[in-house]
Amino acid sequence: MTASVTGLCVTTIFSVLGAKEEILANLANFAYDPINFEHFRKLNVVDLFLDMLTEENEKFIEFGIGGLSNCSLDKENKQHIINNGVLMRQTVLSAITTLMFLTTPQTQQEITSEPVVDCMERFSTSSNARLSNLAKVFLQDLLAEEFSYPLEKRAQDHKHTKTIRVKPASDYA
Repeated sequence: MTASVTGLCVTTIFSVLGAKEEILANLANFAYDPINFEHFRKLNVVDLFLDMLTEENEKFIEFGIGGLSNCSLDKENKQHIINNGVLMRQTVLSAITTLMFLTTPQTQQEITSEPVVDCMERFSTSSNARLSNLAKVFLQDLLAEEFSYPLEKRAQDHKHTKTIRVKPASDYA
């Protein structure tokens, strides 16, 4: 009897998590459409996306970031996100963590591209310990020897890589 109850509880937990992931994914997908902006504000969906940035479930974080990205085109949503105070530090930490979770043998080269590695190198010198440590872990864990080569060589090898402008690490301290 206990095994049946335990099995039922585990199944229920996974069903609930799957349903939450599906709902968040759908909300994130609908967040791009301006017709939904006002409804999302009334229903506090933007706050839900912000709350997902501190979750441990990588899918929740991914959908939270995606939802924020999609709904931040709206001026009121953008201001709400900025006013929340978690924007810079937590968003950057969540984005780095998401990149680490998404790294597979098939995605490693793209995720460890020159602009991303350059950004992580800057973040690794941040005065913010969490940001610095996470960037160092990213660099140590994701850069296999074949990807660890001098900046000059990377610049030559990635001549056609699009440049991404990133704030200095000190802005996130």
